[in-house]
Amino acid sequence: MLDATFFNGVAPSSLNEDRLKEAAAWIDQGVQEGLPGFGWMKLPDADIGSVLEISEWLRKFDSIVQIGIGGSSLGNLMLHQALLPPYFNEMDRIERGDVPRFYMADNLDEGENQAIWNRIDPKDTAFIVVSKSGRTLETMGNFLLFWERMTEALGKEAFSRLVVITDAEDGLLRRFVEESGCRSLILPGDVGGRYSVLSSVGLLSAAALGIDVEKLLEGASEVREALSGDGVPGDNLAWVMAWNLLYQLETGRSNTVFMPYGDRMERLSEWFCQLWAESLGKGGTGFSPLRALGAVDQHSQLQLYSQGPDDKAYIVLGVRPRGRFAIKGSIMPSLEELSFLDGLTQEDILDHERRAIVAVLAGENRPVFSITMDSLDERTMGGLIFFLEYLTALTGRLMKISPFDQPGVELGKKYANGLAGKKEDSCYVNLVQEVEERFRTGRVEI
Repeated sequence: MLDATFFNGVAPSSLNEDRLKEAAAWIDQGVQEGLPGFGWMKLPDADIGSVLEISEWLRKFDSIVQIGIGGSSLGNLMLHQALLPPYFNEMDRIERGDVPRFYMADNLDEGENQAIWNRIDPKDTAFIVVSKSGRTLETMGNFLLFWERMTEALGKEAFSRLVVITDAEDGLLRRFVEESGCRSLILPGDVGGRYSVLSSVGLLSAAALGIDVEKLLEGASEVREALSGDGVPGDNLAWVMAWNLLYQLETGRSNTVFMPYGDRMERLSEWFCQLWAESLGKGGTGFSPLRALGAVDQHSQLQLYSQGPDDKAYIVLGVRPRGRFAIKGSIMPSLEELSFLDGLTQEDILDHERRAIVAVLAGENRPVFSITMDSLDERTMGGLIFFLEYLTALTGRLMKISPFDQPGVELGKKYANGLAGKKEDSCYVNLVQEVEERFRTGRVEI
């Protein structure tokens, strides 16, 4: 499914086996005790019957709009881009496989949300709203906007167009479900947002659009099995990468460049950056994830990476080429110089570029982790997602921090809620104003 080659890193024989075993045991113990944050490890075994049932109902609509942000949006967009055809929404229903179009309302961007509303028919659209607490400012701001318009268009019938994914017992949205009687799914309380893509949060829309979500979970389960047990430490990909990345952090390489090759994995970078940054950036330490896309960013960032400051480690992903359309390199005498491309597919060339850039970076003594996937399908994506989540949790434990909380994010939420007028957080308004005055060094207008 996945294989990796490492350049300029710590040799597998030099891993600190005791610390890695302790970190792995910490994860296992958290799962066994049902501690907050560890529930993602159990998602491959979850009963998804309700998800599949509601996804079948969703398929009858022309459009689906999901309202969520962060872990309630990035994972969905990642799965859809990787596993659905490009320009999916522009296809007619037959070309899409008789499934709906999909729109994501994540940011509080009035123009973007108005554009979504202009493209849907309220009578033939279902909404998915995702928030564990029901207090996520961006999500609830978008929900109130769309919900007002839906009720104006459909009256009480609007409730029959809605699915809420939220906490099983508590929160504003759970109370809304009880009051309205709309459909709902549970967002497990022990699963954090950035680890939730393999829960109902990511699986519902994926299944509704025709993605085989059972294969996703099968792939995740296979990788979980491969990373468990007491095998040779140097054969455990997560152990080797976690220890190497910790070493890079401790030697001044605090930036992690995540560079998949191929447009279908661009959203994977966005999802990984949230996972990596929000989980590991705390206590005055952490990694700064940098997104790059091969081969596009060879023409914008490679110069910095190869000959700029040596403060980065690189994760480069590729898919084994299986292209169908061979190029004819000498179609005209003036293009004879391109005849060396005869018989190659675009995927062949993209893979040659990936290998070339890995060689360039390694030759400049940059630490590179080159991961190759057998294919880009549901099984492999499920395995890759679980692997990256496990790698993140393991690295966090090695760093002696919690990879499951986000105290800096929570403070920002309180500040924003206070400025927006929430009574319980009004005390933070003065703090924001104080910071604005105290740390302002000047103001310039153009």
